[in-house]
Amino acid sequence: MPTINLTKDNFESTIQNNPIVLIDFWAEWCGPCKSFAPTFEAASEQHSDVVFGKIDTESEPDLAAYFSIRSIPTLIAFREQIFVFGQPGALPPQNLEELITAIKGLDMNEVRKQLAEAESSNEQE
Repeated sequence: MPTINLTKDNFESTIQNNPIVLIDFWAEWCGPCKSFAPTFEAASEQHSDVVFGKIDTESEPDLAAYFSIRSIPTLIAFREQIFVFGQPGALPPQNLEELITAIKGLDMNEVRKQLAEAESSNEQE
């Protein structure tokens, strides 16, 4: 599936309606972003069960600010509407593949349990 452009208008529905969403924050002027784009696009063709979205930080500054994007490219990932990954920097193809495999392999019941424990711990402080 080709990458899709995410905006503030379609961001929420994309996260809510897809089990795995991988997002690339980028800008037209960013050399590393342009170098990473073919790797991201190739991965999108390999993984039809993952939505690959791109957010242009220049045209979507509110989304970039919401995620505190300070460096681009930055990748973030959601699985079952839960933020599970965020890291600046372009990944080589093998590392991106390993990341996708790891996200697919997450035990989401365990992730939810850990989130609930963290919330409970924060409430007690």
